[in-house]
Amino acid sequence: MTANISDVARRAHVSVATVSRVLNDNYPVAAPTRERVEEAVRDLGYVANAHARALITATSGTVGVLLHDVSDPYFAEIVRGIQEVADEAGRLLVLCSSLRDPSREIAYIKMLRGQRVDAVILTSGYIEDDEFVVALQEQARGLRAQGSRLVLCGGYPIRAPAVAPDNAGGAFRVTRELLQVGHVRIAHLAGPPRFSTTEDRLRGYQGALASFGLEPEPELIVTGDFTRQGGYDACLKLIDSRAQFSAIFAANDIMAIGVLAALRERGLEVPRDISLVGFDDIPISRDLTPPLTTVAVPMAEIGRRAMQLALCQPPPEDSVTRLPTQLVRRSSVAPVRGAESAELAPAR
Repeated sequence: MTANISDVARRAHVSVATVSRVLNDNYPVAAPTRERVEEAVRDLGYVANAHARALITATSGTVGVLLHDVSDPYFAEIVRGIQEVADEAGRLLVLCSSLRDPSREIAYIKMLRGQRVDAVILTSGYIEDDEFVVALQEQARGLRAQGSRLVLCGGYPIRAPAVAPDNAGGAFRVTRELLQVGHVRIAHLAGPPRFSTTEDRLRGYQGALASFGLEPEPELIVTGDFTRQGGYDACLKLIDSRAQFSAIFAANDIMAIGVLAALRERGLEVPRDISLVGFDDIPISRDLTPPLTTVAVPMAEIGRRAMQLALCQPPPEDSVTRLPTQLVRRSSVAPVRGAESAELAPAR
């Protein structure tokens, strides 16, 4: 006789509702209870009723989008691209802001699974946390079991389709832009630690220095938040350290705006005294004084590609689509002047 869900509940000494929660992974269940239920399922050879499974895997015409900060222009541009494809496909978007809290991201995915969304798009970069990675992989499996899927905007060490910009390549090019006009001591105001976007852009910066035979100087690398205040604070810390530098590479344009404010406060002018570059090419970058040299990230295209991956049939492969970035030259960079200049050429 085939076992049913009530048999599993009796064997595990729990309610039918608890068995359902474990099987669907749509509600928190204590680890010892979960283990008893899973053991009972194995012992009894329980297989969910096909009709019930069809109800479980029904979707809602909704796509969940997780982002770090709804006020950040970077994420706003990605969401704009997602929205374009969603409108064409007749899908409703649900936006969730995690504020870079890994536990909140997992909690939101669980809630979205409970709403039977067609897909979840995670637009934030990867946070280097083993527990988070394990939990995220579990949620990706749970979404697939429901007939849904997780799509990533960025490179993550889990099995899921993803689309990401070439952060390292863009950072390499914008740092070389400074090197090629004679800047030897280039400060890098990096993003938050243990964050994939931070590490990729730092790696590109270090690679460009190495291509000119230069070693990164620890005192010229200052960590901050990907915010205007983060750039302002990191720049003041750099200045107060008395480190010598002629140029700053801010890890994103929002940080660069804070850098401009900090430099003005200390009586320094861009690019007369300090050259400045950013990353992302958010719309306001061209309207700053001076207009900001930066790296254009195809943010809206990332959103469009992610939404297409979320909806395409058959489901896409678990691979990363890497989109190119582009150097945008404006007026915030000038050659090193007089005695500060140095003969500099790419290392062979």
